[in-house]
Amino acid sequence: VQLMESGGGSAQAGGSLRLSCSGSAITFSSTNTYCMGWFRQAPGKEREGVAVIDSDGDTSYAESVKGRFTISQDKGEKQVYLQMNGLTPEDTAIYYCVMKPGWITLVADSFGYWGQGTPVNVSS
Repeated sequence: VQLMESGGGSAQAGGSLRLSCSGSAITFSSTNTYCMGWFRQAPGKEREGVAVIDSDGDTSYAESVKGRFTISQDKGEKQVYLQMNGLTPEDTAIYYCVMKPGWITLVADSFGYWGQGTPVNVSS
């Protein structure tokens, strides 16, 4: 397993959770730049990009999580975190850590590395 996820679990609406992911085992021979982040998939719904950050610290968020979720990283360590505040039942999903060489994007097909997924369940 090259992307190690932790965190997630259950929370009540309005609560908070924090996800962590380590991609330190992954190296890219052609570049020092990389993009890491999180996608999610809820039952019966399409996969959705949540938040990503690149090695320069640029970030991109889905509109649905802006102002509530914050992505951060240990720069150079390939560790990424997703602080999720103000959770709603609509945030319930399996959250996947992703990683790719190069610059930032929220296009799922651009990511060649995916974690196993960690469940987040938000009750009302």
